[in-house]
Amino acid sequence: LGKEEQRLLNEWGVNSHHPDAQPVHQLIERQAAATPAATALVFEDQSLSYAELNTHANRLAHYLIGLGVKPETRVGIAMERSIDMVVGLLAILKSGGAYVPLDPEYPSERLAFIAEDSGIELLLTQHHLHESLPVADGLSVIELDRLDVAHHTSTNPAVALHGEHLAYVIYTS
Repeated sequence: LGKEEQRLLNEWGVNSHHPDAQPVHQLIERQAAATPAATALVFEDQSLSYAELNTHANRLAHYLIGLGVKPETRVGIAMERSIDMVVGLLAILKSGGAYVPLDPEYPSERLAFIAEDSGIELLLTQHHLHESLPVADGLSVIELDRLDVAHHTSTNPAVALHGEHLAYVIYTS
């Protein structure tokens, strides 16, 4: 590359810090407080308001925190698209964890590689997918569609996070 092209690439690669930027889960918390009854999520014939989405995610996040999830804990999520999948992703972020998506359509060998290479400590999935997933011995697996977290608090978790914490680990082809 010429000097001008190198300069441009270096300029484009600068990741300027935005001190006022908030994590997405905090934006949803703010929206839940401002417009609790507004529709936040629609999937097929199901929908959740911002208050419902935030409450479901908070209860699951408190459960995850109780299991030891903290900032940068890698949590795998192998689910079909659903309301539960979005709640799971949001709960992982609220607990401080970093989500690692595992597409159930991927070959078993690819899923096993991602799970091992990423170092996930926990896997969120759905009951009907559990048996088809290559789960390493000792890995805790939570079937979200069979989990009852109604007894957990619905308050926003007080997890101290900053912009440098890991939010997700994505594997591309």
